[in-house]
Order: sequence, then structure tokens, then C-alpha cells
Amino acid sequence: MFSANSSQVSTAANYIEDVFSTWLYTGTSAIQTITNGIDLSTKGGLVWIKQRSGSQDHTIFDTARGVNNYLRSNSTGAQNPGGAYSDLLTAYNTTGFSLGADASTAGFVNGSGSTYVSWTFREQPKFFDVVTYTGNGVAGRALPHNLGSIPGCVFVKLTSSAGSDWMVWHRGSGTPFFLILNSSQASLTSTYNASTAFMTQAPDANNIYIKNVGFDAASANADGFTYVAYIFAHDAGGFGNAGTDNVISCGSFTTDGTGNATVTLGYEPQWVLIRRTDSVADWRILDTMRLWSETSTVALRPNSTGGDLPLSNGNTKPKATGFTTSGDFGTSSTCIYIAIRRGPMKTPTVGTSVYNGIAYTGDGVNNRFLDNQFVTDLIIDSNRSASNIDQWVIDRLRGAKQLLVTRATNAEQTASTNFYVNGFDSNNGVFLGSGGLNGSAATYIQWAFRRAPGFFDVVNFEVAGTTLDTVEPHNLTVVPELCIFKPRSQIKEWIVWHKDFGTTQWAILNTSAAAGNGSPGTMPVQTATTFGVNSTGFGFTSFLPCIAYLFASCPGVSKVGSYTGTAATLTVNCGFTTGARFVLIKRTDSTGDWYVWDSARGIVAGNDPYILLNSSAAEVTGTNYVDTDTTGFKVTAAAPAGLNASGGTYIFLAIA
Repeated sequence: MFSANSSQVSTAANYIEDVFSTWLYTGTSAIQTITNGIDLSTKGGLVWIKQRSGSQDHTIFDTARGVNNYLRSNSTGAQNPGGAYSDLLTAYNTTGFSLGADASTAGFVNGSGSTYVSWTFREQPKFFDVVTYTGNGVAGRALPHNLGSIPGCVFVKLTSSAGSDWMVWHRGSGTPFFLILNSSQASLTSTYNASTAFMTQAPDANNIYIKNVGFDAASANADGFTYVAYIFAHDAGGFGNAGTDNVISCGSFTTDGTGNATVTLGYEPQWVLIRRTDSVADWRILDTMRLWSETSTVALRPNSTGGDLPLSNGNTKPKATGFTTSGDFGTSSTCIYIAIRRGPMKTPTVGTSVYNGIAYTGDGVNNRFLDNQFVTDLIIDSNRSASNIDQWVIDRLRGAKQLLVTRATNAEQTASTNFYVNGFDSNNGVFLGSGGLNGSAATYIQWAFRRAPGFFDVVNFEVAGTTLDTVEPHNLTVVPELCIFKPRSQIKEWIVWHKDFGTTQWAILNTSAAAGNGSPGTMPVQTATTFGVNSTGFGFTSFLPCIAYLFASCPGVSKVGSYTGTAATLTVNCGFTTGARFVLIKRTDSTGDWYVWDSARGIVAGNDPYILLNSSAAEVTGTNYVDTDTTGFKVTAAAPAGLNASGGTYIFLAIA
């Protein structure tokens, strides 16, 4: 007997955000529902939960085995090895899953005050499949699956009896060899070879091939025993608007003599499982919701009960087309991985799904949560009530503690603990510290942005050389129309390129100067897959780390454009239906500040407060320079030359 998902390949477009989620939560010892947008009840799938704040077992649930039935990735135990409970994972829902009060003394999934991570994998052809079966003792059994492609990795676990390991086949470890998920033992040993392997041959698009006896006496197909197999795809396409995008890759890499390696996936990952195979080593899971960034690498180990573990080197970093590692996995070492693409893949249709402005008053309370109603990738936050202010730029990719200031050329600085931003939430917003951006009784404005195709992307990159244009990949999926660059480790200007500049013009975010022409050089041509900056002209040095923020016009969501001033009230049509909630304007043919308005502080038919990104001046109130319009915004006749001089040229970014 076996059971595999019998759903057919959908003709509708598939997206990674519909089939995978990393969700962070705090236990309550009371019933709670995790709403991560993944349909488990009708589609099927797996939920993997790990306590982060303490030493506790990994608990793995799947829809084929039913609610409350769990396995431990760090254990040889049978199903429910710590006892049968009726209040762990209690329901699979169309938008996630439900947790019970968790009466287990260890707090497997919902202990009060403990912090947890859940990884949800939905069954979907060319991504992931769950197969349960009863062993029949056949020496070379062909076990069907519904992955719809050749698997890249297979986990098999005996569920009806204790004492059997988690058997792992991975295309990068080679057919004769295998790994044990609950062990740190290397695969390239006499113990884990062809004679003891649990599979007789590599899987194909229809079957995996299992033995009746392998490393363990009942490891894969012993007669009458029950099993579960988790099957992962590899570069199978099937996703995105065209149905050709890969979202999961099962590959391998070898580090060089200094421990460095670059892995090219063709997309930016949000989650990776990595294991060194030629030596004793732990399995490691990294994900961008648990602080995996340019400055932080925190691992959880499937073979260990340990909680979040900062890697000693912390140099495995997500990149626009893959990831790099330096020192985290040893020198001249062979490693395998499973990588999952960052989402979302869907182009947004409403501005509220990717941008929000929050005007708030500080309370001085550490770890205050600001809810932006979406996964937040970038914030720009400014004090409104002070007379000498900064506009702080913080993004998930660089890390929540890494600060830049729009008005200054300063290099990136690292915030002290519990100050400015403590972290980005996996769901809706950010956690503030007790000061900096949350000073008691001070007033603030926070602009929050989500990365999404056709709207906005963030790229960390290094300058290619001192005499070369730097051309880097991005995941915007369209040609960038507004590119903002800043070197991170040196005192350098913020460089701004706009689609109406061509390749010979640019502006500087931290000054009011007019847009420049000619020297220091031309900018590379921006494309739907790459962007660039003139390294030589702007005095960048080789291997200088930089950050880039890329925006595009997304119908009904955002507009990158320009207009010519009239000195009379003019309407800027952005193609919106409910008006602009964020407006950034800069004069380019002459001196002019970088003005910002937002609906959180008020874009109305009367006076509207504004902040200047290039200045430390306090917020200005009592002026009526920008008004509402359903199609976008209006610049009034009262506006100064920096906004509406007759014949003057201006660039803008507006978000609905």
C-alpha cells in the first residue's frame, strides 16, 4: 500500500509564496492559528517546527500521516517518539495550520514564551511530494511519486518502529552513497556505500527505487512496516507566469583552499539546507526570516536539539543569483544543499501589499512592534519632532542592525543592542528598540517597502574593479527605472539614476545639487536582468561592498516618472485610481531638495508636512505644495521652484 498526492499539474501559474513559508512565532500554551497563506488542507504537505530559544527536538508533521502525528529529524524514534498528544498540530487549514495548547512538558510546538520557527512545504509538482507506504519486502521496489520531475533529494523514515535512521539520498552525493539526517557522520565512508544504501538506483520522474534491507534492517522496505518519504525536486521549472522558473535546487559545491565557494542558482534563496559530506559535520538550515543576511548567519541543525546557533564565521550570504560561503564549511570540502527561491514571485496589483507609511509616537519600550501588514524588506524612518534629524535606512538583506543615513555620505554603522531596529518580523513588520527610532514622546514617520517583481528590489553587491563598470544581476524582472546606490564601508555619495537620465546623467541623494552630466562617466545600460554603476567615475574601489535599491513603474501600484513645471497647479497622472500615498520629488535641471510626502502624515487638499531626504532640517508643516488626485497627485501653484518652476524638470517616485 502506498499513498502519493494524486493532484494533476495545474494549468494556472504557480508561485513559491503559495507552496513554501518560513514563519516565526512565540508559544502561548494556548490554541493559536498560524496563517502563512499555504493551503495544506486541500493540497497536502509538511510542517517542520523547531524551538529556537532552547534545546528541543525538531517536530515534523505531514498531512498524509494526519494531525498530531510527528517525527523528530534528530531521532531514530518511531512516529510520536515522545508520546502521543492530541494538542500539538491540531488542524491543517487552507491558509496554514492550527496549534493546540501543547501539554508536552518539553513544549514541542507551543510552549509559553518559547520562540519557534515553522517551515511549511506544500505538495506541488516540481517542488515537493509526500509518499506514505507499507513495506513489502521486495528487493528492488519501484515506489511511485507525483513530483512530476526527477527528484533531487529524498528523505525516507520508518514510522512504525523505533531504531531506524532518517535515510537521505541526494543527487550531489552520488548513487552509491547516502546520508543520515539525524547524524553528523560523513557520507563518503564504508558505512554509507552501495552495499548498505536504501535505494538501488537514482530516482526518475515516476519512481524512487528502494531496497528491502539497507543500512538498517528495516530501513526502507521491510515487509509490513510503515514509512514516509519526502521528495524534493531539482531545477524542474513549473513556476512563475511562464511556468519555466525554478524554485528549488538540490546541488553541491566544493570550497577552495581558503574555504570560499560561490553557488549560482539563477535566483535569490530564502532558505537553504547545507551539509558537508566528506567529513563529520552537522546539517545546517539557514533562512532569511531568522536573520540570514549579509551580516548574520544563524543556523538550526536537523540532527541536533540545539536552538539558534550563530555560525562562528558567519560568512554564508544570500546573493541575487545564489549564495556565497567563506569559511563556514571548511577548506577544500564537498557540500550538498537544498535551496528554495525567495518570494514573492507574483507582481503586486495594489500598493498596500508592498508599501505602508506609519506615523507614530515613541514610547521607549524595547521590542515594540510596528505592523506594516506585509513582509517588510526596507524601512526609511525619520524623527519628525527634532530639529536635527536623520532619515535612517535599514533593510533585511544587510541586517536589521546595519544603518545608513540618506542625508550623509557616512559609511554604514552598526546599531547597539536594543536600539533602532531589533529585527524584521516574518509576517508583518519590524521590532523597534527602546531608543533611536522609539524615543519616549518623540514623533516619527516610517516608510516600509516590500520587495516584489515589477515594483522594488534590493541587491547587495561588490564593485567589480576600479577601472570597470559594475554590472550586477537583480530580481526585479523588469528594467529598473530608479536606481539608488550607496557604498557601505566607505564615505561615499548616494548615487541616483533615473530612467529619464539616459546613460550620461545622475543625481546625488544626499545633496540638493542639480543632476550631473558627462564626467565622471556614463552609466551602464540597465536591463530586465541586470543593473550597473560606473565604478571608475564615482571613485569606487575594487571589492567595495554596496547596496542598491531598484524601483520600477508597476501598473496601479507605483510610478517612476518626470514632469515639467508650470508654476501653476499641475496634475501628475500616475495611472492610479485612489491617489498616491507616497510621493518623492527632485528637481534635476537646477538646485532642488529631495521632498517626501505621505498619506500617513497627510496628502490632502490643504497643508501637508514634508521631510527632505538630503537635509537634517526638521519636518516642515503649514505648506500646501502637493494635493491629492485620484490618478496620482497634484503640484500646486504655491509650490517653490524646487517643485514647480516654469520650465523646470523634475523626477518623482509615487506609490499608490
